[in-house]
Amino acid sequence: MQSIEIQHTDLLKGYNEVRSQTQFLCDPLEIEDFVVQPVMDVSPLKWHLGHTTWFFENFILVPNMLDYKAFHPKYAYLFNSYYISAGDRWSRENRGQLTRPTVKEVFEYRSYVDEHMKQFLENQEIAETLAEVLILGMNHEQQHQELFLYDIKRILGDNPLFPVYRKEEKPVKQVNSEMEWLNIDEGIYEIGHEGNGFHFDNEEGRHKVFLHEFQICSSLITNGEYLKFIEDGGYRNHMLWLSEAWDWVNENEVKAPRYWNQEDGGEWGHYTLHGYEQIKEEDPVCHISFYEADAFARWRGCRLPTEQEWEVACKMYSPNVLADANFVENKHFKAIQTSDFDFFGNLWEWTSSPYVSYPYYNPPEGALGEYNGKFMVNQMVLRGGSFGTPRNHIRATYRNFFHPHLRWMFSGIRLAKYI
Repeated sequence: MQSIEIQHTDLLKGYNEVRSQTQFLCDPLEIEDFVVQPVMDVSPLKWHLGHTTWFFENFILVPNMLDYKAFHPKYAYLFNSYYISAGDRWSRENRGQLTRPTVKEVFEYRSYVDEHMKQFLENQEIAETLAEVLILGMNHEQQHQELFLYDIKRILGDNPLFPVYRKEEKPVKQVNSEMEWLNIDEGIYEIGHEGNGFHFDNEEGRHKVFLHEFQICSSLITNGEYLKFIEDGGYRNHMLWLSEAWDWVNENEVKAPRYWNQEDGGEWGHYTLHGYEQIKEEDPVCHISFYEADAFARWRGCRLPTEQEWEVACKMYSPNVLADANFVENKHFKAIQTSDFDFFGNLWEWTSSPYVSYPYYNPPEGALGEYNGKFMVNQMVLRGGSFGTPRNHIRATYRNFFHPHLRWMFSGIRLAKYI
């Protein structure tokens, strides 16, 4: 199993590792950081802690542990996200209004559920179907760990003090990575997950696609390359932008990537999780919307790859996750230049593919059937993971998805073109 492949005897170990990583992400924060919700897309950090805990309580403990008593009768209402089958829920845009439960109480909730999960996993034989739900819950928490980083950066990054989330622990080793075009032959290829390893339902069913011969860039677009787009008037040239994208640029007065700031018309800087820094031209450009990625590609006379092209190229040129890949375990907490092809880690890469179901796709029954399928509209697919993704969470078939105007996530650009 590529993402937390564990036998039943190791379920508790895997569970503890995931929960400990969430605590690690919380360690640098102050109480005030946990309660802010600046916009609807950003959840208060304490909500992430409560929601991931509710998942285990609701889908593991309540239906399966004899005499289990829920920590609080209203927490299911507060911390259910979008599972209509699981009951009513508090509105997403109002999560930041809740000063209660307190952060302390939410951590007590996590401890309570962790203790009961320990008892449950130590004293009961776990059926295969239940183990699958538990492993899904671990992967679900890993997804929220990355969302947690998006949200804390959004919360701290709009603060004029530019607070440091973590000091940089290790210096980034400089590498010289020359951009080249990687060739993919015309042909019929298979797309989607195969085998018994963990995967989300949206990676099913495996199917054949025909691809024309194309080339894909060996590296991500850098800050320096994107600066040229800005300096060439990229944000002022309507011919580069989709109609909806051009409206977005003008309505929001977008002039640069999220968190970028030009100091008195001179040098460019940006907020990072290490605080405010000068732009390093060699690093990959981050916090790019689909609209911006598409416009940049047009400016360069290229295009974004389809998700099928991306998956084929990844399997061909990076069949395994390389040691040089930049994941959350590396503790860089920012996109850096690497010496590999960067298909895994560093930044999620926009594709030109809308998020729709594969042939033969069937969502699971019950509330867990709402996990992915009902979001297959008006969103675009991203691939590859980021510096906020756990290393054991990613694979070539993993399909992430966001609305095209969003850019608070760790997203970047890889170009493609027909030959």
